[in-house]
Amino acid sequence: MSNIEKYNNVFKDVFRVDENELNENYNFKDVDSWDSLIHLTLISELEAAFDVMFETEDILHFGGYLNGIEILKSYGISFDD
Repeated sequence: MSNIEKYNNVFKDVFRVDENELNENYNFKDVDSWDSLIHLTLISELEAAFDVMFETEDILHFGGYLNGIEILKSYGISFDD
């Protein structure tokens, strides 16, 4: 499974959405269900899926689908596959 597939699967599982909804507009400002509990669940699931431990600053700045990819890239996760 590619990293983008793993990433999308986490979003689909946490938010219970279809993959076609995941785009640059999928962020905490535009998703009503994105509250603090969902945010922490998302972070936890991504840490498990990618075997990383986010820094506090990254958790606080993780605000959207595309933003999350950029944060994971800073931990050496490649999305070029």
